[in-house]
Amino acid sequence: MNKREIVKNGLFKTNPLFILLLGMCPALAITNKVDNAIGMGIAVIFVLVLSNVVISLIRKIVPSEIRIPVFIVIIATFVTCISLLMQAYAYNIFVSLGIFLPLITVNCIIYGRAEAFASKNNVLDSAIDALASGGGFAMAIIMVSVVRELLGTGHIIITNLFNSDMVLFSTINMWNWLGNLINPSNHTFISDFFSKHSISILVEPVGAFLVLGFLIAIVNVIVNKTKLRKESAGVSK
Repeated sequence: MNKREIVKNGLFKTNPLFILLLGMCPALAITNKVDNAIGMGIAVIFVLVLSNVVISLIRKIVPSEIRIPVFIVIIATFVTCISLLMQAYAYNIFVSLGIFLPLITVNCIIYGRAEAFASKNNVLDSAIDALASGGGFAMAIIMVSVVRELLGTGHIIITNLFNSDMVLFSTINMWNWLGNLINPSNHTFISDFFSKHSISILVEPVGAFLVLGFLIAIVNVIVNKTKLRKESAGVSK
């Protein structure tokens, strides 16, 4: 498999969340805020890349009979590292992620890539696969969190992971800027609209199921239409 195909598979064709339905627990639990999704995405990519690289390096010297406990120890080591780093430098995200940060140890995405790919391929391909799969998961949970936070609260606020007092992006400012271009006399009308019509249930646990199910349905429609288009193109040839 060439490197471009590895990237396409990780990001799109076999997206961990939308296609394989892996990593559902954090996807449902921590996506009420975009900040949380970004933090979880970074943590998963960190653990996935480093564990894949190490497992690929030792794949020929680890007996197959004990590979599972070895994989778990390696993954748990890097989860502990990222937990300590977040606790030291990104404490608010560390607290927000809570138990779901150490639970990365038993995340099916990470163990699945270790077993299915890293244990059978070279270091470079394993690192690329980890980046693609981790990036695909991060992209998916950020999409879920964007929908939940925007429609559930009426706005999205993204802060600096290392300093929660520093706002990096706010839809309120963006809506007000856009509103000022359209109607300077009432520049807050767009942000007011989103705030007044927010659907608070979407930031509750049940809202995670609704949004995730809706996005998975959209992805399936796109995938099926793409397959049908390719099949019809093949028949016409």
